[in-house]
Amino acid sequence: MKFAYVCVLFILIVVENGSKAYPLDEESATAPEDYMDYVELDPMDNVAELQKTSTGRTWLGLATTLIEKPAHHAFVFHFPMATQEQLELSGLIKSVHQRLRDSAKQQDPETVWKEHVRDEGLLKSYAEAMHKLATCYWDRTMEVSCKRSNSRIEWVVASCRCYFHGATPLLYLFREKDDKVMQAIDAGYRYEHRPYTIDRIKLLDVGSCYDPFASFPDFDVTAIDIAPAGSSVWHCDFLEAEVNKTLSIPSISEQHHSIEAFPGDHYDAIVFSLLLEYLPSSEQRLRCCRKAYDLLKPEGILLIITPDSRHQGANAKLMKNWRYTLGLMGFSRIKIEKLEHVTCMVFRKCIFPTVGKRWCDIHREAYMEPVLNIPQDFNETKLEEKDDSAMDVPRTDEDDGEIRQAFAGLPFLES
Repeated sequence: MKFAYVCVLFILIVVENGSKAYPLDEESATAPEDYMDYVELDPMDNVAELQKTSTGRTWLGLATTLIEKPAHHAFVFHFPMATQEQLELSGLIKSVHQRLRDSAKQQDPETVWKEHVRDEGLLKSYAEAMHKLATCYWDRTMEVSCKRSNSRIEWVVASCRCYFHGATPLLYLFREKDDKVMQAIDAGYRYEHRPYTIDRIKLLDVGSCYDPFASFPDFDVTAIDIAPAGSSVWHCDFLEAEVNKTLSIPSISEQHHSIEAFPGDHYDAIVFSLLLEYLPSSEQRLRCCRKAYDLLKPEGILLIITPDSRHQGANAKLMKNWRYTLGLMGFSRIKIEKLEHVTCMVFRKCIFPTVGKRWCDIHREAYMEPVLNIPQDFNETKLEEKDDSAMDVPRTDEDDGEIRQAFAGLPFLES
């Protein structure tokens, strides 16, 4: 077999003001001393861990593993340079999340969260850091690298439009699918559907920060956050907000620019973008999803974006357990997509909760339970306990397996 990429193996590290090529040979597959200055870091991952273990070891591992192939190949890896400011901002975000989780293991998670919400100084710093990361680094990186398809904002907008306003809206396709499930459960099932007609998509953006969806005219956005970074974002602790089915619009306090209660069965779409990881316990994440279910119209959708810098499939079991857990609530997962650094999912609020629960009955596996855990829940190492020795940890067989899987999808061309 011949490959389109034939040459000595090298890594081309592209930076904002130029590029450098570093040859790697079989004798000494080592990176240059300034390698870590050019590593692209996911702002939502542990910076220290990425620098010292995950990113550095993985990319070096990819290089040295590929040397073992029958022929040498040339690969180009793009590592936009992370500035010192970006590292500091992402470090702040991650450290807040980590400390919340650590504290929740020692104390009541509800007490921990309420104390956090009262810390106005920390919330202000967090909001400013998240706003700057999103607008100055994440979005800018997508534009510079021509990777708009990897933008979480663009993904949400496209998913909503396709579901509600496509040439053949996906809403109706999944409605037919649900009908078939119900007919399989009950041969006598009959249901007269009403047209789902909307002009603008009524969207609730939970943990919005700076209201990024406000610029899309076909969306009617309610943006909320515990620490708003913009004047169009309402102050609201979603965990504490009430659901009142007698309301027709959210109950607001003009004095505090806050929302105190939401109408039930009101929204077409609800977005949890990088939200669930902020909450320190599984039970709090579950409460958020249950509340989203109550606020959505039947057939409305919940869009969840969660940090995930690992290769596609690495967290498959965890994501399948999320599907199981939300299925028990009456959601049906209709889409899952791995973008760069995040996994994105769309859950549909079934007209009949039986549809979601039936999937759970059929597909349940021994490891599944009704919880919403994130990978960081299983990492008990505190930030302050990490040391420089992590860089020297050798690769394991499991690491090598993940490395090979990560490169399984590269566009090698046969000739």
